[in-house]
Amino acid sequence: MNYRIVGKTTATVMLLEAVCLIVMAFVSLLYRENALPFLYTVAILCVLGGGLYLLTKKANVYSSRVGFVSVMLSWLVLAAFGALPFYFNGGFGNYINCIFEATSGFTTTGATILDEIASLPRGILMWRSFTHFIGGMGILVLTSAILPSSGNRAHYLMQAEVPGPTSDKLVPSLAKSSKILYAIYCSLTIIMCAVLMIAGLPLYDALCVSFSTAGTGGFAVLNDSIAGYGSVAVKLITSVFMLLFSINFTVYFLVITGKLKRALKSEELRFFLALVAVVTVIIGINIYSIYGNAFDCFVNSFFVVSSTISTTGFTIVDYNFWPALSQSLIVIIMFCGACAGSTGGGIKSSRIVMLLKSIVREIKQIVHPKSVNIIRLDGKAVGDDVITSALRFVCAFFAITLVGTLLISVDNYDFTTNFTAVLSCMSNVGPGLGAVGPICNFAGFSGFSKLVMTLCMLIGRLEIFPILIFFSPSAWKKV
Repeated sequence: MNYRIVGKTTATVMLLEAVCLIVMAFVSLLYRENALPFLYTVAILCVLGGGLYLLTKKANVYSSRVGFVSVMLSWLVLAAFGALPFYFNGGFGNYINCIFEATSGFTTTGATILDEIASLPRGILMWRSFTHFIGGMGILVLTSAILPSSGNRAHYLMQAEVPGPTSDKLVPSLAKSSKILYAIYCSLTIIMCAVLMIAGLPLYDALCVSFSTAGTGGFAVLNDSIAGYGSVAVKLITSVFMLLFSINFTVYFLVITGKLKRALKSEELRFFLALVAVVTVIIGINIYSIYGNAFDCFVNSFFVVSSTISTTGFTIVDYNFWPALSQSLIVIIMFCGACAGSTGGGIKSSRIVMLLKSIVREIKQIVHPKSVNIIRLDGKAVGDDVITSALRFVCAFFAITLVGTLLISVDNYDFTTNFTAVLSCMSNVGPGLGAVGPICNFAGFSGFSKLVMTLCMLIGRLEIFPILIFFSPSAWKKV
């Protein structure tokens, strides 16, 4: 293990986090609030991060193993120091609560321990939302985008951090791919902010909602989340943009470069949109007896489906009181999640499409043993190693979810609460069912359970294997 490279990557992340916190300090000063929670954290980051960078700045040789360990350690450090403004503010309770909240922010989960949100300082609330924006595309993708490229660094960092079965580059240079990704990401965020302001939201609220939506996180600045604005337009705008940020960003790149037909042929995109449409219609019909109005049913169903499948977690209704069919569909799309290469979580639509095709191939193989059946995705042959990797991921995802459910059962909540709490953390959704439903929070869990769910958030965001590699003794051995 090249410890100097790991140290350099971690130090760079710490310094970038310090820059973000300086901006939040100015926001606090703008609203005449106490900026000391941010300034204290900036000072700590600059001393530790700056010192570590000076010791390791000449290190440049990256490898796959170093990339995975660097990503995991960077995310741990990001959450640990990102929690300090919450701790210094004093409105979040003990440091475990702050770690839970910060990790939920950076992993774009959106689960919270807060009962009262709107009374917190605006600088703190913007930092909560901005953690989603940082974590949505990935802090190390940002590092690759804004800092000079260092050999094959970008490849190994994106391989470990970008969600999905594969991390394809948009152009030959991965560093340039990172810049393109962030350009699309920021452009969509700015467009959403502008549209929300046209719909009547003030700049501050529009920014915070846009940051949370861009990262598909779901932290809001009102106690009632998006429902607090009482605007159908805001609900529909947010619903649409939650889906837009759930689509593979490669699709946007293809559209921008004039390859619209190729973009529309994406099997993952078609599966994802079809799933959204079907589930929205079924839930809309299923809840008609509750609302008695087709338009209200559509708005509520569309919003909840968009929020859940995108793994954003904004809320406008308490679906704990919806029929069992609707709740079951919500749990299913929690597992499914968004598209690969988006800011959303979950298993990812591309993996589901590949596994469904592998099942069909297996059936054909049994019926016609001598036939040769090749699995293709978007016209390209998918190797058996990719299918096997997807299957391993899904098996590991289910296994960790069940273990997490067992571990937090020590708090004596019902199974529905425990299972959906862990599932929402693994899929980075936020709200679940039962005591962690859309109008509830995670404050009632013990410190142990919160740490278990914090680890589940990181496992879900980094897609399992960076975590397993990080805790593998062989990964830390010197070559």
